[in-house]
Amino acid sequence: MNKLPTFLLALLLCSNSWAAATITIVNGDPAGIGFNDPTPVAPVGGNTGNTLGAQRLNAFQAAASKWGETLDSDVPIRVLATWDALPCTDSAAVLGSAGALEVFSDFPGAPQANAWFGKAETNKLIGFDADPDTPDIRARFNVNLGQPGCFTGSPFYLGLDNNHGPNTDLVTVLLHEFAHGLGFQTYTDDETGELLAGVPSIWDYFLLDTTTGKVWKDMNDAERAASAIKSGKLVWNGMQVTNAARLVLQAGTPILTVLTPPEVAGVYQVGTAAFGPPLGSPGLTGEVMPVVDTPPDLGLACTPLSDLNMRAVRGKIAMIDRGACTFVFKIRNAQEAGAIGTIVVDNVAGAPPPGIGGSDPGIVIPAVRITLEDGQTLKQAIARRTRTHSGMYANLGINLGVRAGADPLGRMLMYAPRPNQPGSSVSHYDTSATPNQLMEPAINADLRHELGPPFDLTYPLLKDIGW
Repeated sequence: MNKLPTFLLALLLCSNSWAAATITIVNGDPAGIGFNDPTPVAPVGGNTGNTLGAQRLNAFQAAASKWGETLDSDVPIRVLATWDALPCTDSAAVLGSAGALEVFSDFPGAPQANAWFGKAETNKLIGFDADPDTPDIRARFNVNLGQPGCFTGSPFYLGLDNNHGPNTDLVTVLLHEFAHGLGFQTYTDDETGELLAGVPSIWDYFLLDTTTGKVWKDMNDAERAASAIKSGKLVWNGMQVTNAARLVLQAGTPILTVLTPPEVAGVYQVGTAAFGPPLGSPGLTGEVMPVVDTPPDLGLACTPLSDLNMRAVRGKIAMIDRGACTFVFKIRNAQEAGAIGTIVVDNVAGAPPPGIGGSDPGIVIPAVRITLEDGQTLKQAIARRTRTHSGMYANLGINLGVRAGADPLGRMLMYAPRPNQPGSSVSHYDTSATPNQLMEPAINADLRHELGPPFDLTYPLLKDIGW
């Protein structure tokens, strides 16, 4: 049996047990900090702790209880947890992190040879603790959240009822991070493609690049690094997740379908707008015409369109460049010029295209956002067609045959943004999943305290890798 340790830390033990598995929260905080913070607090959302530290521990135990009743293991799972000063500003914060402290391969009875398994899963599979001196999972959470300069005034919600309002629900964050520690991650470097000590993770046996037909364990380092930034092309090829996705994911994926010219015809990823009518089926079909106005407003639609440009986009789908003013302002100007829909082209490289934020109940035309690269391709094609007096035609709609967050064969899309996002890429589900999933790279406000179907796809993936 091969073993790879990461790091060991001193600990103070505090444990609880549940029916299907025993989860132990190991308090690694010094006196007066984190779990040991004596600040008096009032009960909130079913959390009856009377100090800040006690309420934090109760939230941890609630998350541990949920995972404990979900998992099947005869070996206690130990989570070494601390509250630390993690990177944070008033606009962005690391809420927490967790992962396996050790990984093991080629142990007796391993369901897959030549593959790393996290310590908690290894213990379950062999029936005893492979290293009793080392906890299974290391977890850190942001002690400063809600303090000045770190989402000021918006601390973790410590209630157990998920009634968090505008704040971040701690139990949800814990369920997410515990999943990483239980094995919802690859131990391969997603940025360089380098295997850990030359051995693939069990994760890499299921991570499939649909452009090459290869799973990660069969690729070289360069191929893995390239695969990690193929948004919409990296999928989870496991039957537990694929079967469960039919019960969990919404039917219908938002898409831009270019119908002509043939050299650029096909399906393009889109980000959808938070305002205006939702995309539907069969969708909106029309000719695509770029907004091109006099300087300094070339393609931006930040001022009312000129008479010439109004005639060009009237009754057509207007293509607008991002930048200089709000999305709402651009799309309102296109609508008032007579456009029937809008395509916003991003102004920075990267994929997938994010959504379009804003609010305006007066906007009644659909809008989508595409990547800079796709926008440049389509603009060049339109320029060529303009010279031959023929146009580009496209459809803004949803493909009812593909579930939101899956590929056409029903396999779950994995998060593979361009550029790579270390710590987030590959080891999460894609953000296109609808409804939102616990294991997307960011915590969404509408998440339930659920781990499996019909609401969530976290536990099915752990079952695919051997839980």
